[in-house]
Amino acid sequence: MNSKDKKKDRVQKTKKNQKPFLTAAELDLKKFEPTDAQKKELYYFIMLNRAFDDRVAKLYRQGKIIGAAYGSRGQEATSVGSAYALEKNDIVGPIIRNAGAIIVRGLPVKNFLSNFIGRSTTPTGGRDGNSHLGDLSIGVFAPISHLGSLIINLTGCALAFKLKKEPRVALTYIGDGGTSTAEFHEGMNMAAVWKVPFVCIIENNNWAYSTPTAHQSNLKDLAVKGKAYGMEAVVMDGNDVFEVYRVSKYAIEQCRAGNGPILIESKTMRMKGHAEHDDAFYVPKEMFAEWQKKDPIARAEKYLLDHKVITQAENEALKKRVAKDMEEAEEFALNAPFPLGEEAAEGVYAE
Repeated sequence: MNSKDKKKDRVQKTKKNQKPFLTAAELDLKKFEPTDAQKKELYYFIMLNRAFDDRVAKLYRQGKIIGAAYGSRGQEATSVGSAYALEKNDIVGPIIRNAGAIIVRGLPVKNFLSNFIGRSTTPTGGRDGNSHLGDLSIGVFAPISHLGSLIINLTGCALAFKLKKEPRVALTYIGDGGTSTAEFHEGMNMAAVWKVPFVCIIENNNWAYSTPTAHQSNLKDLAVKGKAYGMEAVVMDGNDVFEVYRVSKYAIEQCRAGNGPILIESKTMRMKGHAEHDDAFYVPKEMFAEWQKKDPIARAEKYLLDHKVITQAENEALKKRVAKDMEEAEEFALNAPFPLGEEAAEGVYAE
């Protein structure tokens, strides 16, 4: 490290000590810039994430979804960018708006879609009818409905990695409303005390069901909570998939180097209701209109075209690929077999 880099490193460390959190602009993230090939793949995944959610919504309205249908429209960049930054042996704990993370980790969309219509061709064997599936072979820890609980579970995973001296990182998500739960406090506090390799991303999408963030927290920036636990915190633009990747990669590698845990606040917006049964009548139309200008897919598309990372022909080909992938996924899922009744009790206990 030359003298110029050493000075920059000292300045950055001083800022970390003085401020409750840093923004992405205040971090040196140049070495975490994705390659052009990675940018194309990130773009593909956020489009696939949205297409998947849209297909689930369509099937829900057709009465083919067994459970509820929760989507992530407007938030795709946070799930995709962060999960893409993980290494193969790391682990992620998704919640209801993180379908993108599950897809990025390697679960085929045809098997994921099968889960929503209760077919046997899914990690749950058709027992769920929702997004509560996990597959440790691809590093996906099964979601837990009770918001905040995954903080404790993934802190435990990170502690195991540390005790076993494995260079692995655990990452999970929490909504703005979820940061008010006891589990969030307990998990974050112990993650900091034990100094485990754990990244927690707050998806501040402005609404906890129908409750605006300002009605359940007096903080303008929820990342401030990281300072209270004695951990580094960063605020990022959750609608810029490339920034999400850079910040997440930075946090993950900091944790892998023994400098964790790290709290990230992703500023984003839930562009639909809480689920397909909620019409979001309580969200001001002006708010939707303002955030629509920041749509993560439109922004990524514009960046890639403006910087000549892709041509218009390549762009259209990627969109056709996404559409084809989802058509094939739906056909597979609707024709997949239901689980056998005699298998209902299988998997209840460890074997």
